[in-house]
Parts: sequence; C-alpha cells; structure tokens
Amino acid sequence: MTNIKFGTDGWRGIIADDFTFENVRRVAGGIAAYVLTHEDAARGVVIGYDTRFASEAAARLTAETIAGAGIPVQITSDSTPTPAISYAVKSQGAAGGVVITSSHNPFNWNGVKFKAKFGGSATPAIMKVIEEEVAAGSMPKGHSASITEVDLKPAYMEAICRFADLDLIAKANFRFAVDSMYGSGRGVLTQIFQNRGIHYVAIRQELNPLFPGINPEPIEPHIEMLRQTVLKERCHAGLATDGDADRIGAIAEDGSFVDSHKCFAVLLRWVLERKKWPGDVVRAFNTTGMVDRIAARHGRKLIECPIGFKYIADLMMAQEIVVGGEESGGIGYSRYLPERDGTLNCLLLANVMAEERKPLGQLVADLQREYGPHYYGRRDLHITEEMKQGAIQRAGSDQTNHLGRYSIKRKEGLDGVKFFLDVPSNDASTNGNGAVPWVLFRMSGTEPLLRVYSEAASPALVSDILSTAEAFVRGSGS
Repeated sequence: MTNIKFGTDGWRGIIADDFTFENVRRVAGGIAAYVLTHEDAARGVVIGYDTRFASEAAARLTAETIAGAGIPVQITSDSTPTPAISYAVKSQGAAGGVVITSSHNPFNWNGVKFKAKFGGSATPAIMKVIEEEVAAGSMPKGHSASITEVDLKPAYMEAICRFADLDLIAKANFRFAVDSMYGSGRGVLTQIFQNRGIHYVAIRQELNPLFPGINPEPIEPHIEMLRQTVLKERCHAGLATDGDADRIGAIAEDGSFVDSHKCFAVLLRWVLERKKWPGDVVRAFNTTGMVDRIAARHGRKLIECPIGFKYIADLMMAQEIVVGGEESGGIGYSRYLPERDGTLNCLLLANVMAEERKPLGQLVADLQREYGPHYYGRRDLHITEEMKQGAIQRAGSDQTNHLGRYSIKRKEGLDGVKFFLDVPSNDASTNGNGAVPWVLFRMSGTEPLLRVYSEAASPALVSDILSTAEAFVRGSGS
C-alpha cells in the first residue's frame, strides 16, 4: 500500500502509479474523518478540480466518499481555479475544501489539496491530522449526504475584481497577453478583461491535459510562447497563471521574463506606497532579499518562514499580514484571503501599471535602480536519493566552509541549507548596492528532486553560483 505523505500543499503522485482512484479514496476518507472530528460537518465541503487527466473523475469519487460519510458536498461543474474553491469555502462558511490538482507539476502528475475553513492552505497542524487519519485507514460511513453541482466562477470573479480598479486599467489602454498554460484559470482573466473593455490577446486557453511541450509552471522555458506573443502582438505585459491558477508569472514588454520575486516586489511596493495597507510582510526562505529592503524602507516588520504557503497562511491567522509571498509565484493578502491567487495578482499588476502609467518592464527597472540589482535563478536536479541526502549532509557540515571559489560567510537552516557567500572583491559582476549573494539547497516536498536556488547582483554571478552549486551536489566540486 502506498505510503501517502503530504508535502507543502497536499499530496501528489504520478497518475496510475501513486495517484490511483484507490489512493484518492483513502485521502478522501482521511479528510472526511478530520472534518467529522474537528469541524462542523453540517457546513459541508466544497470540491473542485483542474484540467488534468482524471481530475474530474477523482473529484467525483472524492465527493461520493465524503458525502458517504454524511457530509454535504458542493462540486464544481467545470475545472475551476484553486483560489475560487478557497473563496467559496470562506464566503459560504464551509467546513473545508478539496481540490484535485497537481498545480505546476508535469502532465503525468495529479494530487489532492485541502483548504481549511478560513479559505486558505491548511495549516501544518491540520495536514498532520489528515495524514494520520489516512495512515490509519479512516473511512467513516454515515447517512449519505447531498452532492450539489455548482459554478463558483462568477462569485469568485466578482470578489477579486473588487481589489482592482478595472476602469483605470481600461483607461490606461495597455494591451496584455494572457496565458493560462492550459490550466484551470482558462477563460477567467480573459472574461474579466473582455467585460471591462481591456485590450488583450489570449493563448493556451483550451483544454489539453497533456500540457503539450511544457510543465504548467509560469517560469522559463515553459513561458516561451507567452514571450513570443508579447513581442509579436506588441503587448505591454504578458500575464500567466499556473496549472491551478494560484501562482503568477509575467513577461515584460521587451520580452524579458519577470520572475515571481519581481512580481512580489512590484506589488509590495505598490500596496505600501499607494494603498498604504497595514500589516507585516512575510516571505518564504527562498525568496528575494529585495522584499526585505522594501519592507525596511517603509518601516514594516519582515518575517521569514519555511517554504510552502501553508506557513504564510498560518501567520495570517495569527496576525495582520499585508502581503505574503513565495518563490513559486504564490502571493496573498490577508485582507482578502490567507491564500495565494494568480488571477488576482495578474489584475493587481495591471492595476500598478495603470496607476504608474508604465509598462511592466519599466516598473521592474525602477525597482532595480532604487533597491539595487537583484537577479535570481533556480535549478531542479533529478538525482538519486543517495546523492540528494549526501549533498544536504555535506552542505550542513561544519567542515564545508567554501563553495568552489566562494567562501561561506554564514549558513542558515530554516528549510534546507542556505549559504551566504563572500564574492571575491575583483569580481566584475558584483555590485555593492545589489543583492547579497546566497544559494539554497533543498529537497522538494512534492517531487523527487533537489532544488538549488540563488540570488545575486548580476545574472552572470547567479549562473556561476548555480553551476558551482550543482557541481557540489554531484560531488565534483566543494
């Protein structure tokens, strides 16, 4: 029997290998047991699904299992963005939500996310209880409850539109390229733009569970079609959401990729300077140091947390957080939901552009001038378990005080092992006002790989640090 473990945001597995209907039923049984024991089950559970192979069938199986435990269920009538499920849970006062999705993973993966009653990623404590129920084989039975089919998109779109000035965006006369990457965000942002007369061109809106040629993750190289569209159609920005539309990626008017760190920084600066929303700032351990500088400039407390939006959601439950963000493109606002939302952030980026009267690339350039150059890179290393464990062990060792030509000034271990590096003073790619160079080694919580992240003051320096770090992982460098 498959040992089902929950990662940073639920359980994921390879379709027909780990992700089977039997294992989905086991996870659904664990969720039902949790709801019956810890929540008001009469409030029901909301269930949605993405565009992946078997997602709808797995969602209906989940609905039957949970309803069979005596818990009323609402199930979406079509593939629906994960944040729309979260919004429905919170706005309707449901006991929780389930989404059949594997987010940004390759086409042959699928999974199950659980959303807590507050409308965000379940806290680590909740995930632990569900995991224990699954391990115990919990499969509660009761008088079968109702299963109702619903369309959650209209209410969701109305909710996120309240956070953006769509009239201002329309008046700015910018042109946007919109890319749903074949995911469950298809048709959502385009409908909002169409209803408000905002100029756009759309790509990859059709249903195709093979995600041809890409992983539905809004990063390079998967975002190449969006880049080409921006240039060909002379757009002022390209806006992308991932497979379940809770993450954002973007392309500037010149075709350059605007990673999640820059999106986070642009939005943070705007909400602090223009909106003046109160609260602290949260960022994940693998996220840009530019956020720290922006927060400090505006006198806001900066909180660093482990990787996974559930940790940000946990903080949002305890205190007022103006913005919380992570490396993977998840950005959320506690005044809306303790949840990341790719479509909402696309709208807000368009709002920033309209208010500042600048295309996206100019907004990023302004940040680089004001806060110093910050560049970022990541490598996903598909290596053996033995090599992964060995690399993490060596990285954490007191004996490791250099990474190639770089001396290690200090290490941090909040989530993985992070080196802060001392770059030789004669290195032409350094900049005293730019990013403090660092590299992070971390094993993925949802995929069989080790990720290496880095930030520094130039693309060349980031590339060299990543190459040196990969050599270290593979045992050919120190």
